Amino acid sequence: MGILDKIAEIEREIARTQKNKATEYHLGLLKAKLAKYRSQLLEPAKKGEKGEGFDVLKSGDARVALIGFPSVGKSTLLSTLTKTESEAANYEFTTLTCIPGVIEYKGANIQLLDLPGIIEGAAQGKGRGRQVIAVARTADLVVMMLDATKPNVHRDLLERELESVGIRLNKRKPNIYFKQKKGGGLSFNSTCTLTKCNEKMVQMILHSFKIFNAEVLFREDCTTDEFIDVVTANRVYLPCLYVYNKIDQISIEEVDRLARQPHSIVVSCNMKLNLDYLLEALWDALQLIRVYTKKPGAPPDFDDGLILRKGVSVEYVCHAIHRTLAAQFKYALVWGTSTKYSPQRVGIGHIMADEDVIQIVKK
Repeated sequence: MGILDKIAEIEREIARTQKNKATEYHLGLLKAKLAKYRSQLLEPAKKGEKGEGFDVLKSGDARVALIGFPSVGKSTLLSTLTKTESEAANYEFTTLTCIPGVIEYKGANIQLLDLPGIIEGAAQGKGRGRQVIAVARTADLVVMMLDATKPNVHRDLLERELESVGIRLNKRKPNIYFKQKKGGGLSFNSTCTLTKCNEKMVQMILHSFKIFNAEVLFREDCTTDEFIDVVTANRVYLPCLYVYNKIDQISIEEVDRLARQPHSIVVSCNMKLNLDYLLEALWDALQLIRVYTKKPGAPPDFDDGLILRKGVSVEYVCHAIHRTLAAQFKYALVWGTSTKYSPQRVGIGHIMADEDVIQIVKK
């Protein structure tokens, strides 16, 4: 019996088991087994097996993976937003490999990857699905392309496929401290009242992973699924934008309904509608900021800003300019929204904001 058969068997068992107080431990064990088999499925193939290269070298300031079912307009979007031409046609599976493009926006180079269409069962390897999903795991943001003329079932199927291979969309990491020990048994504690999980469930899940000595601390009321995610430690938490294409073919009421959903954007690639808002949403979702540098006695250099992530400190800016600059740092003068007045003299731990200007003074 192969791993795929075991996964299918457990999924059938979960589906036919009634969810109540008496079966919660049985379901918890089944979910732990399922997570273990899916982790094995994600492990790279044995050495010596050669295949066609699929992944693309990471470049630019951020990486965005464009995923969706075949023929929803991914290649058209790539060709519209970047200078790369991706073949687009009216038949399915026009794109057969990963095609990279670069979006130039606000001085940043954002790498956009046009991945082949995902089909149902992609997580089990259908239609090069596992390779597509492996590339999606390396991205900073997932853009899920959906056809506005089709029912929302596509979105649910894609979310389920990504969920089954450990990609969690628009979720944050569970606040659970977990550490394996060499001895001493299980040390379990929580800083809040637990309603979805308990010590017995945690012990059973750990035993199914052959872990008998560990330290577990729940800092929030998490579910058994979230605890399994922490134990397997191969989950990726990514922001996701749901982009509904072909809005020129549906009613204005339906466009309004789709646009009001969280993390959703409505566009038409053929008529180039709302693409400027999509770029703005990409920038916000990637949490990018621009920081401009200034030399003493000279005006700021607004032509060549540093593209950094939101929440970075002056120390990170020093490393971005030159790796030896942080060691020679004395203080910095900052103009912008991160300061109370301009210019403000700040230390190495000061947090920068978008469009700040910085002048670094060395020892």
